[in-house]
Amino acid sequence: MENDIVFAVTKEDLQFEAKEKIERELTDEEIEIVRKGLNWGLLTSIDVIYDTIFLK
Repeated sequence: MENDIVFAVTKEDLQFEAKEKIERELTDEEIEIVRKGLNWGLLTSIDVIYDTIFLK
C-alpha cells in the first residue's frame, strides 16, 4: 500500500481540459510543456499544499 498512487493526471485528463479551454487537443510537444508546468507548479508549492491539508 505504500507505493499506491494518491494523485494522477493522465493524458486523457489533459486532453479533456484542453478541449474545454482551447477547443482542441494538445500536440505531444504541448503535452510535454504542460507536464513540466504541472511538475514545477505542484512541487514548488508542495509544502504549502501539505501544510494546508494537515492544518499546520
